[in-house]
Amino acid sequence: MRRPSGNATVPLMDALSRPVIPPAPYIHPGELSTPRLVIETLKNTLGNWSRVAFDELAGRRRVLGMDSMLVSDPAAIRQILQTNMAGYVRPLASVRPVKPLAGDGVLLSEGAAWRRQRRMLAPAFTPASVGALLPHFHAAAEGLVRGLTGKSRVNLAEAFHEAALDAVLSALFSLPADGRREDMARMVRDYLGGPGRPTMFDGFARAENDFPFVLGARRRFRKLWFAEVDAIVAERRAAPPREDQGDLLALLLAARDPETGEPLSDAEIRDQSATMLLAGFETTSRLLFWAAYLLCLDPAEQARLRAEVAAFPPERVATLDDIQHWPRLRNVLLETMRLYPPVPLIMRQATGPDVVCGEHIDKGCLIWISPWVLHRHTRFWDQPTAFMPDRFAGKSNPWISEPAYLPFGAGPRICIGASFALAEASIVLATLLSRFEISLDDDRSVLPLGGVTTGSTVEPWFRVEEFR
Repeated sequence: MRRPSGNATVPLMDALSRPVIPPAPYIHPGELSTPRLVIETLKNTLGNWSRVAFDELAGRRRVLGMDSMLVSDPAAIRQILQTNMAGYVRPLASVRPVKPLAGDGVLLSEGAAWRRQRRMLAPAFTPASVGALLPHFHAAAEGLVRGLTGKSRVNLAEAFHEAALDAVLSALFSLPADGRREDMARMVRDYLGGPGRPTMFDGFARAENDFPFVLGARRRFRKLWFAEVDAIVAERRAAPPREDQGDLLALLLAARDPETGEPLSDAEIRDQSATMLLAGFETTSRLLFWAAYLLCLDPAEQARLRAEVAAFPPERVATLDDIQHWPRLRNVLLETMRLYPPVPLIMRQATGPDVVCGEHIDKGCLIWISPWVLHRHTRFWDQPTAFMPDRFAGKSNPWISEPAYLPFGAGPRICIGASFALAEASIVLATLLSRFEISLDDDRSVLPLGGVTTGSTVEPWFRVEEFR
């Protein structure tokens, strides 16, 4: 077994080598016919794009009678998601699959309800509040490495899912890892891989209850999922208060609307908790999986990253500022979210006439903003399909400064938990790399799979080699 070294060097041949280009779904040379588009979309929403989508700033066509526009112009995206935000709403196609998981929390709420929730949640995600949660992330990371110790061949996708759930259960509710985490993790994985995948019936729906034969499994899941969340909230509320209890639920219970002084209702507490559970572990575990996968494809980058972590071990991280000792790790995470955006598709529907990219659109026009396409667009990125973490060197908040980079959305609705997710992922990945060298032990092709989040067509086996 080798021991990581803070003085690791990169071989000359690596410096001269080409960057890694990970596998991706096929890009069609020409625009697909409507029947073929429907078929490819049902297979994988990341595999229905033609070459022109990655070269042009906008594309418009009618699909099954619906006026649709793909928008990749950063100025137009800012118009839709920010300056004329009131002129667009989420279409039912993007709401129906997510609502059984997130309820009416800040992720899906609109208008005044969203503004109120956002105001009340803001104190829970300040740098000071997120910094206070670092011990929860450390505990989850240690739990991950304990579970991997003594094993050689592991499913890291599953391990990351459970570790991220440990982190959010602890950070949100101060609850220890127990038997419930496996059940909850499995519930969400099964839902997102099954009834939670968007379908063409969601696209055709004009009301929440249309095509009820699609909704049965989702309703059954929602009932079970919300029962779990309600039980966890009740358990936490019934526990004797502690002086050091600084979890997110405590902040939600204490939150007051700064304009009215009103607290969150019980239903709002449940929905916000469900939203945070979803966002706090599902998207983060996907980020960790894809980062690990890329580091296996690029062993030299993994070695550089391990050297950085060895120079400032994870156990020394006590504040958010300490994570800045890992700039290369941060760049890897940022590049991972470019290649595999947590949410691969953002949809909006015009509520009235507008002009987008010089095109007049009417009420009902469906706008597609695809981080998957935007992050691989030839106009905005050098070698857009290559894994090149150094492209983010020196960029502290590229999701704000880089107009063609939308890992957390954009505008007023940009993800409120971005710093939470990055801190959690940084500590978990750094802890893993400080104990293990990882490599792929699977010949199957691993392709990204579009859904509510960016999943994978298979969960490959990884080999983990422990440092002694």
